[in-house]
Amino acid sequence: MKFLLILFIFAVSLFSKEVVIEVKQMHCPLCTSMVKKAIKNVEGVTKVKVKLQDKKAVINFDESKTNIATILEAIKTTSYVGEVVKP
Repeated sequence: MKFLLILFIFAVSLFSKEVVIEVKQMHCPLCTSMVKKAIKNVEGVTKVKVKLQDKKAVINFDESKTNIATILEAIKTTSYVGEVVKP
């Protein structure tokens, strides 16, 4: 049973990717909320952390369901521009 659990976690991690995107224009908590909500609405995104202090979003997503370009487009819908810092 443990083997199956480990195998499942490994299989899920094969498609999981983390990306760090800088959103320089954010200046208030409302900005971070809008950006976070837009990213969370992208199918395949599993985890989002947006920090105002360093103006960055850390996103975990399933590569089989979405890609970085789609996430950047979601950020653009909030009138902000994201730049990939760590793919």
